[in-house]
Amino acid sequence: MSANTREPDVDTTDARQHDGKQPAGSSSGSFPRGVDAKPGSRSFRYSLGFPSIGHCIVINNKNFDRSTGMNQRNGTDVDAANVCKVFKNLGYAVKVYNDQTTSQMIDILSAASKEDHSTSASFVCVLLSHGDEGVFFGTDGPLQLQTLTSMFRGNRCRSLVGKPKLFFIQACRGTDLDPGVETDSADETTKIPVEADFLYAFSTAPGYYSWRNTMSGSWFIQSLCDMITRYGKELELLHIMTRVNHKVAVEFESVSNSPGFNARKQIPCIVSMLTKEMYFFP
Repeated sequence: MSANTREPDVDTTDARQHDGKQPAGSSSGSFPRGVDAKPGSRSFRYSLGFPSIGHCIVINNKNFDRSTGMNQRNGTDVDAANVCKVFKNLGYAVKVYNDQTTSQMIDILSAASKEDHSTSASFVCVLLSHGDEGVFFGTDGPLQLQTLTSMFRGNRCRSLVGKPKLFFIQACRGTDLDPGVETDSADETTKIPVEADFLYAFSTAPGYYSWRNTMSGSWFIQSLCDMITRYGKELELLHIMTRVNHKVAVEFESVSNSPGFNARKQIPCIVSMLTKEMYFFP
């Protein structure tokens, strides 16, 4: 290596640490001012100091066009009813939309993203349908999930900037089946990323099947509603979601006569870009 070559592990665009110190092994001249972190203390809890906690949109797709090859999602109405009850009890204004096509889903969420949310503390969307990795089904076919969620990015929905946008998605993300494994018990203007303050709570891990009981609803939505009902006025959201993960992972197992479908497990997948702690109570 020549004497003029920079060490490969030195990143010249890293922000300074909040204590004002440079990262070890770096010099002040190698860090452009434009990427310095802004100092200052701020709250680590999302504010609920608004007239409303927010809106909750539920899209519940049960019946599908024959051309899609998708079966009827029996049990999803139980999920929708439970979600509606739980989020109403938290104070959300809930709207349920049944059996929506791809274009109808786009229209619903586009309209919601263009509403004035300045008096709301947050936004919730619950999506119940068939799916695949990165894909969510309308009654007439699939569309990219990002098509729906990206409408609420900071550069497209200004009145929700800096506020939590929570998406709960009950849908398959593939066809893999989890066999399980035995275990032993034991206040200033701040520029933020447009993708900040989102939480995506998927019912299952990437690539995997998502289980639903035709009588009692999906494992994930059952567990989500149960844990929010128990701990929604006590715990922070990510703590609640950890308990949802635990309940789904430990308390559920498939029972089926179909080859390969018996005694299977499931684990939800929580993807958080939240920048603060989310509580459903002041």
